[in-house]
Formats: sequence, C-alpha cells, structure tokens
Amino acid sequence: MKNKMFFSLAILLVLSNINLFSQNAEKYLQELTAGKWRAKSIKVVSMNDGERFAFISDDNKQIIADYYKASKPEVIFDVNSVSNCPFGKIDGFEFDDRESKILIKTNSKPVYRHSFLCDYYVYEISRKKLAPLSENGAQQLAAFSPNGRVIAFVRDNNLYLKKLDYDTESQITKDGKKNEVINGLADWVYEEEFSNIQYFKFSPDNKLLAYVKFNEKEVDEFSLQIFNDSYPVLETFKYPKAGTKNSKVTVWVYDLENRTTIQVKLDGTDFYIPNIKWTASSEALAITKLSRDQKQIDIISGNPRSGLCTTLYSETSKTYSDYRNFNALQFNADNSFVLMSERDGYRHIYLHSPTGIQKQQLTSGNFDVTAFYGYDANSKTAYFQAAKNSPTQREVYKSVNGKIVALDNKKGFHAAKFSKGFKYAIHNFSDINTPNIYNVINNSGKAIRTIETNSELAENLKQQSNFPQKRFFTFTSSEGVELNGWIIAPIEASKSGKNQVVLTQYSGPDSQEVLNRWDYDWDYYLAMNGFVVVCVDGRGTGARGNQFRTSTYGQLGVLEAKDQIETANYIKKSEYPNSDIGIWGWSYGGFMTLQCMASDNSPFKAGIAIAPVTDWKLYNTAYTERYMNRPQENFDGYEKSSVLNKADKIKGNILLIHGTADDNVHAQNTYLMAEKLVEAGVIFDMQIYPNKNHSILGEKARYNVYKRCAEYLKANLK
Repeated sequence: MKNKMFFSLAILLVLSNINLFSQNAEKYLQELTAGKWRAKSIKVVSMNDGERFAFISDDNKQIIADYYKASKPEVIFDVNSVSNCPFGKIDGFEFDDRESKILIKTNSKPVYRHSFLCDYYVYEISRKKLAPLSENGAQQLAAFSPNGRVIAFVRDNNLYLKKLDYDTESQITKDGKKNEVINGLADWVYEEEFSNIQYFKFSPDNKLLAYVKFNEKEVDEFSLQIFNDSYPVLETFKYPKAGTKNSKVTVWVYDLENRTTIQVKLDGTDFYIPNIKWTASSEALAITKLSRDQKQIDIISGNPRSGLCTTLYSETSKTYSDYRNFNALQFNADNSFVLMSERDGYRHIYLHSPTGIQKQQLTSGNFDVTAFYGYDANSKTAYFQAAKNSPTQREVYKSVNGKIVALDNKKGFHAAKFSKGFKYAIHNFSDINTPNIYNVINNSGKAIRTIETNSELAENLKQQSNFPQKRFFTFTSSEGVELNGWIIAPIEASKSGKNQVVLTQYSGPDSQEVLNRWDYDWDYYLAMNGFVVVCVDGRGTGARGNQFRTSTYGQLGVLEAKDQIETANYIKKSEYPNSDIGIWGWSYGGFMTLQCMASDNSPFKAGIAIAPVTDWKLYNTAYTERYMNRPQENFDGYEKSSVLNKADKIKGNILLIHGTADDNVHAQNTYLMAEKLVEAGVIFDMQIYPNKNHSILGEKARYNVYKRCAEYLKANLK
C-alpha cells in the first residue's frame, strides 16, 4: 500500500512538473515575441576629439554626449526643451564636420528593408535653433557637406540641395520618376543585396557632389497585392530576376559653384556599382565596379572635372569576388588605401600605395577577418574582428606592422566600435549564457568603464528553473568534412528514450548560425516542449576560408542538403538513436528544408519551409548570379537547385508558410510549389500571412508563426 501511494505521488509530481514546464514555455514564448529576451544594444557616434561619443537616450527624446574615459553626460538636444518642437521622437542624427549643427531624423516610415521616408530638422547647437530641412514633402537620406553649409537629400527619386546660409532649396536632377529613374538612392536590388541605400557623396572640399543614377526603365516589374476591406491595392516595383535586365547605372558629378553636371566615363553598360567614395583628395572619386557575373571587381579612379577614368586596383575570381571586402575601402591622407581581399585563400587586410601597388599584408594566417574597423596610418595599426581561434568565436584584434595582438581573448563573441583616432572603443561581448556587455576599452584592450551589462536579462535567465542549455559539438561527415554544430536538449531528454529531434538551419552562402553569442530564440521554446534542437553550419557557410565558403558555387542546395542529411544521420547514430527527425528553415533555410525532404535518402519525417526560394530563376539578379551565374550560362546548375522540379520526391509531412507582401522572396515561390505538390499528388499544409513581408514582423504574427510551427512538429514527430 505504501509503495502504491509513493508511486501515485511520484506520478502526480511528474505531471505537475510537466504542466509547470509547459507554462514556463508559454511564458517564454510570449516574452520572446514581445522582445523581452532581446539584449539592449548601444549605438554611438564618435565625436571629433576622440574623447567623447554621442547617442540617443532610451526614450528617444534626447541626444547626449558623454566621455569615453569617465561618464560626464551632457544633453545637447532635448525634444522637451526646444520651444514648440514639432516632433516627439528622434529616429537618428548626424553632426556636421565642425559639430556645430545636428541633422535630426524623425517620423520615419519604412519603404523596403533599409530605405525610409522621413522628416529632417537642422539644429544649430550654439543658437539652440531648430528648423525643418524642407517643407515641400518627406525626404530621404539627407547628409551634410563637410563644412555643414549645404545638405543634400532625395525626394521623389531626385536630388536636392539645401543651402543653409541662404535658406534656399534647389533641385539638381529633374529626370527622377518612379519605376524609371532614381538619382542618389539605391534601386530595390542594390538596397537588398549590396546593403547600401545612399548613392551620393560630397567631395572633401565641399564643391562637388558625386552621385549614381539608376535607369530602371527596362527592368521587369513585379506586383504585390495589399489586402484591405475593399478592393486589394496593387503595389508595383522593379524587380530583376536572375538572367534578366538590371538597372543601367551611371556616375555623375555636380559642381555646386558652376551648377554644371558631367558624367564619369565608365566602360561597359552591364555592371554593378556597390559603392562610391572620394579619395583623400577632391581630385579623384573612387568607384567600386563589379562585373555582371561578379567574378571581377575594380576600383576605378574617376576625374571629377574631365570624367576620365583609370583602374586603380583589380581583382578576379573563378567563383565570385565579394563586394563586401571593398566596402571596407579606406583612403589615408597620402591616398594610400586599405581594403580586404581573399587572394591568399582567407579574408585579410592589405595596404596599397596610392597607385594601387600592394605595400603590406596587414593580417595573415588560416583564419578570416570578419570586420574591418579602420587603419591608423600614424601608428601603422589596423583594427579588426576575426574568427582566429575558431569559426564559432569572434575576437577583436589590432595588427601593428603585421603583428597581431588580441584586445580580449575570452571565448565568445567580441565586437567593437572605435573612436576617431582609435584611442578608445565601445567593446561588446556576449556568449551563449551572457547577454551583451558593453565596456569602454583603450586600444590595448584595457577596460576603462562599463556602459551596459543587460543585468535584468542576465538575472531573468538565472531565475529560470529547468532552462535548457546549448552545447557545441563537431563531427566529421562521410565525405571527410568537419562540421560545427550546437544542440539544445530538454532537461529530461534521454539518449536511450524516444525523442523528437528538429534541425534548424539557414545554410546560405557565408552565413553562420553556430556562434558562441547571445541568441535566445524559439529554439529554446521547442526544447522546453520536449524537442531536441540541433543546428549545423554546412558547406558554403562563413569564417572558414574562401574554399569552404565558395564550395557550393553553381549548384546551390546540393552540398548543403547533403550536410544536413549527414547531420541527421549523425544525431541518430551518436546522440539520440531512437528519434524522429524534422527540419525547418526560413528564406534560404526554407529552400534547404524542401531540398532535404526531396532528397532520395531523406531521413526527415516533417519539415517547415518559411518564405522559401523554390527556383532560383525566381529570385533577384545580384544575389542569385553571385552564387549561380546567370541561367543562360548555368542551365544544369539551376535545374539541380530547383525544388519545383522535385515536388514529386517530397517525403514526409510538409508545411509551407509565406507572407503575401514579401517583396524579397515573393509568395509566388510558395504558390508555385503548392501547385507542383498538387500535381504530384503530395498532401501538404500551408499557412499564409496577409500583408506581411519577408520577416513576418509583429508580436502577434511572430507568436502565431512559432506556435503554429511547434504544434505542427509536435503532431508529426512521434
């Protein structure tokens, strides 16, 4: 009798713990989608003296200046202190070069991923005078001339100048028109794939304004339906799909004194311009020019008066030349320049003479530099982030004449933003159990003071009982490739028992999911509900050198699918042998989910593909052709990569999810996949989110997505 009573009490205790555990999971998901597990970030603008930085207050009402060395905050703008201030929130700001004026951004309304419409105001600090930049309509991308006397901005695809001395506004381009011509502002594909939206720059002497003109008349249009209570509204924009025509880009220079414009004479018509920037002199404009197939990248030096060009530097690749290496381009006072290159097989930093001849390799070794922070020509020191110790870690370093020194070697994820002059930096550290900690350090790595510890978030994590833990692992595939991964297992998971395993992955070129940093997402919610969650970065992912990164070139999804299937087989063999395995992913990860489930040897019982590319001919030129070349040159590669061609091979239960207003990976991809599955007689599930974009943003929408996915996996993995 005592044994039976004890057994009954034990069962009740277990059931009680399960119910409590489920409640904890639900609470976590609600907090997660409300943003409560997101660490606070610190965004600062370094000031001219190198001793201070400026930032926006937490309530977005003040701009505050503070010292790196010791906190002495000074409010330099306050919404509530300005008489009759016409706005209540600061979205962003910048100083002129003398730091006598502030350009304040407010009332921002997003256009696409990075672009926005907004209102700008100019604040004169000494006079405490605030005035609108323009009263003739919303603006885009306003920017000071170096001397702060002129501001350039975009409105309705045209460039305008505001001369502050005379309070006059003038239009310097007249041909801007929606879906035809854009001046100084990126078109859709440039914004999305080159992560750059501002395409105009003042010369150092304030006399010239260089800009890029996008002629997109011949680019094909795409239309999205926006649903409301009446008739749907059709939004049409230019979207070049792989193999089709891009915008024709040209570079122009406007002379502010003479009010004349000349074109810079670039050879060819079908190429990209990821970036333009002035050299240290106003006598030369540096233009980054990337061939259509992205196998060649050049730095072109353009004469802003004659329009004549010379090639300053050139680089070619058998796969693709990464434009991001050239975004790091920095010109020194003598017009020598620094950039990143993968010419020795890894991403490293190089110093070149003013004529383009390599002077010195500033970093070297079998590791990738992952961010370039700048080069101090006086001390011959480069500052950068790298995955030197492991692809799963990041450290901040300096290289003094090629000698590399770590500023902090603690395992985890380090990043930094340096002051002007490189005397100090805001250092950011996190790992899988530590939310982001922001310190001020000097350029030797010594901690000066702490700015933000995210202590509330850290304490919240400590208070969680039975919270699942992430652990890292590596394994070697049957093809001899060592792969890095992590596992989040439920507290009660048993390797000998029956388990539900879910692979989460993105898998896209040069991406990484397996990193030792703070990243609490719905993976933990799955683990709280009994799932073992596994993530592995397969071939093509980042921080492992050029050969590993470009190994998937020309046939996206083929090697990556093999590696995810190898991961599933490894988990069944070495970790959780008695398990059902599912897989899910978003965007490229959604594409990979379908690739894996259509493979002949697929081990997956269920899969979820959110916003997937289903055929690369449906996706944009710049991204797709970077990794696949054009369909005209790589027919077989596109056929191998298409999951529309493999709908009849899909095995297991599949859930398709998409937002109808996705301007990036169009819902067309999912609708065509659904059609192919129907034709193949494959039963599937589908969930649509009206008027949601690629990210399906919004607290309620995200909660719905995660809840739906968890329930689907629970129902289909036994």
